[in-house]
Amino acid sequence: MTAPVPYRSTPMFDNASLPMALQRRHMTKAGVWGIVRVLEGRLLLTYLDPESEVVLDGGQAAVLLPEQPHFVTPQGPMRMQVDFYDRPPG
Repeated sequence: MTAPVPYRSTPMFDNASLPMALQRRHMTKAGVWGIVRVLEGRLLLTYLDPESEVVLDGGQAAVLLPEQPHFVTPQGPMRMQVDFYDRPPG
């Protein structure tokens, strides 16, 4: 079986261009998975349900489940992007 392909990706954001909406509580839609990809630098990903935090360094990624509330916080200069899938990204 082939790996799922994202149906949409955000623009590439850096610490200066990261929208405030992503730095506040938000969530993916029902039936939508996301993968937060840190390309350079460091990003703190805070999950709100269940509560946990993960620090992502350049080259690392983390999965967002459908309707899982979360927000991100840059930890200095960074570049990141989010890919969206209509099925579990595997």
